[in-house]
Amino acid sequence: MTTVDTDLRRVVLFVAIANLAYFGIEFTVALAIGSASLLADSADFLEDASVNLLIFFAVAWSARNRARVGMVLALILLAPALAFLWTAWQKFMNPLPPEPFALSMAGLGALAVNLGCAYALASYRHHSGSLTRAAFLSARNDAFANVAIIAAGLVTAFLWNSVWPDLVVGFGIAYMNLDAAKEVWEAAREEHQAVS
Repeated sequence: MTTVDTDLRRVVLFVAIANLAYFGIEFTVALAIGSASLLADSADFLEDASVNLLIFFAVAWSARNRARVGMVLALILLAPALAFLWTAWQKFMNPLPPEPFALSMAGLGALAVNLGCAYALASYRHHSGSLTRAAFLSARNDAFANVAIIAAGLVTAFLWNSVWPDLVVGFGIAYMNLDAAKEVWEAAREEHQAVS
């Protein structure tokens, strides 16, 4: 294993632990305030922890096995979209807006975690193919989603006391995860064809 592989494994382990820790925080806040977007985002933190743990173990594998794991990771990226759909359905049945200050503060904390993770992964995003690409894209997309969560809280607090800002952001998070899954799937398929 090269020095770069060793450094990458250290970084992805840090990112996995950070994501797992913030999953617990955001999931607790999402349940307490009834936020669809935070619940979808917390599922995304759990997914990111899983992706980075897989990368931690897969870096030492062959290119063919890494490509296969990349295809699995593309499917894992769909999990937050499914969590959002379930939560959105529940919000339609009970359309109460989440507490806006807690929504924005949880989004701000998530933004800090995701920016730190994206920064840590940026220099490795082209190393080990689809695996590290999946981790970097996920952290980058999550940072954009967190800005939208903060905005949803502010809109709910000051402009429109409705469930809709939270739901609209949740739809955006689901869409970004679908797009990232497509990109990772395509990169993994290209890698698999190159080594076949």
